[in-house]
Amino acid sequence: MTGIGVIGCGYWGPNLIRNFNSQADADLIAISDLDENRLNTVGLLYPNTRKTTDYRDLINDPAIDAVVVATPMSTHFDLGMEVLAAGKHLFVEKPMATNSEDCRTLIKTAAAKDLKLMVGHTFVYSPPVRMIKQLLDDGELGDIYYVNISRVNLGIFQKDANVIWDLAPHDVAMLNFLFGAEPIAVSGTGHCYVQKERGIEDVAFVTLEYPGGKLVHIHVSWLDPNKIRTCTFVGSKKMLVYDDVSPSEKIRLYDKGVDVQPHYEGFGEFQLLYRSGDIFLPHVDTYEPLKSQAAHFLEFIQGKVVCQSDGTHGLKVVEVLEAACQSVKEDGRRITLEPIA
Repeated sequence: MTGIGVIGCGYWGPNLIRNFNSQADADLIAISDLDENRLNTVGLLYPNTRKTTDYRDLINDPAIDAVVVATPMSTHFDLGMEVLAAGKHLFVEKPMATNSEDCRTLIKTAAAKDLKLMVGHTFVYSPPVRMIKQLLDDGELGDIYYVNISRVNLGIFQKDANVIWDLAPHDVAMLNFLFGAEPIAVSGTGHCYVQKERGIEDVAFVTLEYPGGKLVHIHVSWLDPNKIRTCTFVGSKKMLVYDDVSPSEKIRLYDKGVDVQPHYEGFGEFQLLYRSGDIFLPHVDTYEPLKSQAAHFLEFIQGKVVCQSDGTHGLKVVEVLEAACQSVKEDGRRITLEPIA
């Protein structure tokens, strides 16, 4: 049994608490939050779990082997370092830290102490994303030309991060996983409409360039009347639309495309043949990504798997977010990224 402590009972913490509590090889020993009312409300569901408003009670508890940090992003680095310093394995919510240098420090510290470090990039463990990964690896879509992503809704406005840091980590982590690579260049534009005095962008458009000519456009916003979570993958063979909001048709595979063939009536001429075939709705498993993620962390601690969202994965995501925000400040300048050794 792996002793687990969770810091943070706010928006996302209760979901992590529930899923770690459901793991057969985990013992949810304690949970912590500064808000006593919130802590007690969540704690009612877990009568055998200790509650505390002082997170150090978790970190210093010898029965706890690993600590889950589900607090505001500005606290991830400091709390993560305290967890590692105490000799505990660390699961930290996305983004891993607010800058790449802090990410590197967490990675080095975990390695020096022979501790496991994992970042909560849930979409890596999502059944639809797993299916898309299989389709891409099997060459079902052919060469990927571009991806268009919309992740918008009305709110929730953050006070310590702009919309890129809040929403884009999902998509960057997903794309890096799907392509098995990180972007080679980033550019972005954005604007502050609601929180002008804070200088916090609430809408942004980010462009990522991946190896092989793959182009990605990501629209993130807290200012949209509809909740939209769609990703369109356009390939040389087929096209795919992933709608995370859809309850029953999360993936639609389109046998559509354009073929270029020589046109022999004139030298050097070509004709375009438009292909419009069937639409396929594949069956997608319905297990909860967070449950799979929690199980993966425990197996990672036990040395059974290679982590698919480890510290290096989290660092690569943060580097993209940093570059995107820098580009926004510089009116959309294209920023080249150096590969991580």
